Amino acid sequence: MDMWWMILPDTEAAAALADRLGVRDPDLLRHASGRPWLLGRWRGAGVVTAEAGDVRVAVLGRCLLTPEALRTRIARVRDVREVAGAVGRVAGSYHVVATVGGRVWARGTASAACRLFTARVEGVPVAAPGADVLAGLLDSGPDQEMLAARLLDPPLSWTALGGRTLWRQVWAVRPDEALVWERNGAQRTVRWWHPPEPGLGLRTAAEGVRDALVEAVATCTAGGGTVSADLSGGLDSTSLCFLAAARGEAGLVTLHWEGVDAQNDDAFWARRAVAALPDATHLVVTERETPDWFAGVGGMRLATEEPVAWARDVAKQSDVLERVRAHGSRLHLCGGGGDELFTPSPAHLTDLVWSHPLLVLRRLRLLRFDWRVGRTAALRTVCDRGGYQRWLYRAACDLASPPPNPPPNPLLGRLDWQPPPRMPAWATPEAVRAAAAVLKEAADRCPEPLAPQRSLHTVLLQVREGGNAIRQMNKALPGPGYAMPYTDDAVVAAALSVRPLEAGVPGRFKPLLTEAMDGIVPRAILRRTSKGRYGADFHRGLRRRRGEILALLDGSLLAEAGLIDTERLRRALHTHAPASEPAFLMHTVAGEIWLRSVAQGPHPRTVQLTGGAR
Repeated sequence: MDMWWMILPDTEAAAALADRLGVRDPDLLRHASGRPWLLGRWRGAGVVTAEAGDVRVAVLGRCLLTPEALRTRIARVRDVREVAGAVGRVAGSYHVVATVGGRVWARGTASAACRLFTARVEGVPVAAPGADVLAGLLDSGPDQEMLAARLLDPPLSWTALGGRTLWRQVWAVRPDEALVWERNGAQRTVRWWHPPEPGLGLRTAAEGVRDALVEAVATCTAGGGTVSADLSGGLDSTSLCFLAAARGEAGLVTLHWEGVDAQNDDAFWARRAVAALPDATHLVVTERETPDWFAGVGGMRLATEEPVAWARDVAKQSDVLERVRAHGSRLHLCGGGGDELFTPSPAHLTDLVWSHPLLVLRRLRLLRFDWRVGRTAALRTVCDRGGYQRWLYRAACDLASPPPNPPPNPLLGRLDWQPPPRMPAWATPEAVRAAAAVLKEAADRCPEPLAPQRSLHTVLLQVREGGNAIRQMNKALPGPGYAMPYTDDAVVAAALSVRPLEAGVPGRFKPLLTEAMDGIVPRAILRRTSKGRYGADFHRGLRRRRGEILALLDGSLLAEAGLIDTERLRRALHTHAPASEPAFLMHTVAGEIWLRSVAQGPHPRTVQLTGGAR
């Protein structure tokens, strides 16, 4: 049975609600008062709990804490504000939920690999790690405006910002904030995590990254058995394989699937890694055995709480899990998040242009040549001091504008808070207006950026999208579960602490990671400077599976909701469609699959799309 749980405040109304829910034989933890606190099903799912006086703390997820160690940590806690410090610096990826004298404190992870959502059920505040759990209690349907906003590319990170979700009456807690309930049920959020100041030299920061990665992988291999890991040949996944092998507590199975492009040298580097890991079991899936991207999308249903762009990849990922499960794997490690952490965003030049103008201009010149962008446009963008709120307002206004011809160079967006989002050509005017309304509402809340520096803000946007993706994959795909150590909070904090000018040295490939892995990964492998590309795999899948994608348009629920024009989308799927349109396609396919899944899931409900009134 899938793990699920919900948090209840220490009130009589909450206790009465728990009785009315009628959950048969639930797992249950109680406040010191005896009222229900945590309710759900989690037996055998790695939940660690401890009590000390009227303090109760539960850690739910992947970590190495024991009940005795947790009890020692909370022994001196007297107020909910002290919980964050008591459980700080524990490696892994997990929720922390506490009740102290009837006050509740709860948080997920800053990376969004673990999240919290909240709603009021019969007037009682309730929280859960999944928005769909709360939507089920409320019998809530999808929010049409938010669904329209999910057609944007590049996507705006609603995961990172918190606030509205795809479900009416369900709200997301921002990942770097904790949920606090007072004794009377009043609710607020407080910041529990802050990004580090990026001021460490490369060698010092690399030592922190090394320690954090060693501990993160240790939480995966602890307990023995067998774990598996992707071995693409890239530095990120390869490093995890060597770390897992070095721990020696669990047997290791690696899996490499071959790409279509003969120019992709990932296979060469994967073979070098295999030769240096003689004690592991190595699986290779040939290009002919690898499922196409978009395979099966015509009839796909996914038990996710929101549309997921990786729906195109479900057949491939399911095949990976089936193969490693046959070799006894209980957990599968993947290298997602490494690119974002160890390849500095060009926006760091915007952050540093006034403090290091000559160095920034020299590096900007190299980028301009690589990206073929004019000097005036690059200088105007890198010197712009506009805040994040202004960026959101501008993005909202530009959605309704015709696209510029020629389109702006991608480098300009990467020097800003993030590349400007656009709606697909097949979005209806109603969808464009709805998405613009969501962006304007976000701007009206005047959100602060995720970090004062644009470069760190950009990285955190991407890390939180990755963390949220792994969370959704674990909800939707068969076991073994996925672990993404590069999204563990300690790893993220260590990687962000480096001075970006040292982590982005021209001519060096991921110097922070290679410095951290020196002595763990063979130096011959760390000298790799190329990166595998999988565009050929994408386009082959698109060509071969065009019929399945078109099948999604028959009776399209997005079209029924007035969000897309299926005839325009059919034309875009033609062989000679513009090269930019497949990126938009992934978000549209994800939205259509999600709507059909909601309507035909394990608890079917009529899909009634409603606007943003809350």
